[in-house]
Amino acid sequence: MPDNKLYDILGVTRGASDQEIKKAYHKLAKTHHPDKNPESAEKFKEISFAYQVLTDETKRQVYDMYGLEGLKEGGGGGGGGGSMADILGQFFGGGGGGGGDPFGGFGGFGGGFGGLFGGQMGGGGGGGRGNRRRKGDDVAHPLKVTLEQLYKGDTRSLEISRKVICETCKGNGGREGAKQSCASCRGQGIQFITRQIGPGMIQRMQQVCKECSGEGEIINERDRCKTCNGKKTIDQKKKLEIVISPGSKHEQQLRFPGESDQAPNMEAGDVIIVLQQEPHATFERSGDSLVMKHKINLIESLCGFQLVITHLDGRKIILKHPPNDPIAPETYRCVKGQGMINMRTHDTGDLIIQFDVEFPAEKSLTDVQLKQLETVLPKRTHVEIPTGEHVEEVSMIDFHTTKSAHDSRHGQRREAYEGGDSDDESGQPGVHTCRSQ
Repeated sequence: MPDNKLYDILGVTRGASDQEIKKAYHKLAKTHHPDKNPESAEKFKEISFAYQVLTDETKRQVYDMYGLEGLKEGGGGGGGGGSMADILGQFFGGGGGGGGDPFGGFGGFGGGFGGLFGGQMGGGGGGGRGNRRRKGDDVAHPLKVTLEQLYKGDTRSLEISRKVICETCKGNGGREGAKQSCASCRGQGIQFITRQIGPGMIQRMQQVCKECSGEGEIINERDRCKTCNGKKTIDQKKKLEIVISPGSKHEQQLRFPGESDQAPNMEAGDVIIVLQQEPHATFERSGDSLVMKHKINLIESLCGFQLVITHLDGRKIILKHPPNDPIAPETYRCVKGQGMINMRTHDTGDLIIQFDVEFPAEKSLTDVQLKQLETVLPKRTHVEIPTGEHVEEVSMIDFHTTKSAHDSRHGQRREAYEGGDSDDESGQPGVHTCRSQ
């Protein structure tokens, strides 16, 4: 019996196309997003997970062949199975097979996803605590991602190193009763020192106690825990499974509560994953829009063209521009609904194309071709040419704004410094002329 649970979640058939799955996901996500409907938070997690599996070609093949159990076990060697197995293990109850429906009517789905998404989905946290302990520092970890991953969504693994309470001594640092108050700082962990900074001037300073390293207590070497050497904590490697939702942004923070360093009598801080988008060869992101540049020649500008664009999810978008609708240089055109997904509203932004028009090279057209162009293009504006001794004909050369402005300013400064009395080669004092190239 094929496993259709993920298809049923999105309300699509087993043979649904990527476009149909995407459309169904957006429709359901708008209805069940926690910002609009807090009671549907668990349903939204189910929808997001189903979408992520069914829009990934490899994971979908594994799921179609082996079902959810196949995803859990890696699909008999399917790509990326290890990471997916770790995720599924959280809501399979630690991987303990058991017959029947692995989701148990989705009763355990929410609990598993609570572990899967950590603090990323917000709104977690459980009940209140009575005596709240001081919280440790949060730790941020950058994670490089591609624009494709931000567009489609993805699951990434990141191994972090953190300090955890030593299990041997339970965070005491040694055997029971081995701790003694530091005599140097009287158990305060800090010491005050005074020093003379001038005649009759004394400065009082505070510093960490060198005897106890700021702990306020000392454990004799013979009584120290052999596992942590009296440090109360040990180093631990931990792998975090990071779910990147479609539409995530550069510098977006994903929070994992309580996954930072542990310390005795202190609540562990959070691990914060900061998404760092790598530059893309074709697209730039601007809010929910994607922006790309494309160069066309003069014929394409006047007579129309066809353009094939490979989108971030691998789709080929065919853009047909009709003739007789000229595109001017440095102008923008928009393709609606082909941008990034907005995580909050689940609306889709636009694809904006900036066009650059390449004109024929200098003197590349023959006299015959120029006459042919004059017969089809709008006629030139007629200009009356004046005559007389006060009329002068001039010519133009290439002008580069930045360089010319820079040279002009520096030339004026140099001229002022060297003196304005001397005449230049043209015999006209203080006049700058264009130099021939």
